[in-house]
Amino acid sequence: CVSTLFEALLWTTVGSVVGAFMLYGLGRWLGAARLRSFAEKMPLLHPEDVDRTVAWFERHGGKAVFFGRMIPIFRSLISIPAGVSKMPMWRFGLLTGAGSLIWNTIFVLSGYLLGENWHIVEEYASILQYVVIAAVAIGVAWFLYSRIRSLLASRRDTADTRHDA
Repeated sequence: CVSTLFEALLWTTVGSVVGAFMLYGLGRWLGAARLRSFAEKMPLLHPEDVDRTVAWFERHGGKAVFFGRMIPIFRSLISIPAGVSKMPMWRFGLLTGAGSLIWNTIFVLSGYLLGENWHIVEEYASILQYVVIAAVAIGVAWFLYSRIRSLLASRRDTADTRHDA
């Protein structure tokens, strides 16, 4: 039973680290210049968004990689700016492995200790999942609202400038 528990922790963590390194490699391959070019072509994105993200990562990279492993969605995406910023691979791997091991241990041990009693906490886990989904939805809605508002304001300013000329 202990060896099965150890194997579950080992393989969930290995899977997390391998997936993170794949996204790290994507970020490294793309680089900031390609991401800026991509952002320029995407509606509602700006090259400055890439610059702000890279600057933020360079200030908080270690903490972001370690603690980011414990936040759904963010846990995967944080690997891309790590690659773009060329965080040393050994440091990225160490922080990713440690953060993933902690997160995986919480879930694997919870499942092991709860066993057949999982249904007792299932409704609370569902509530937490809905809270995370709602927070992400609110963040996306706010981003879209502010970008569309900015876009409409700039078009209005452009139209006013042409009209005055």
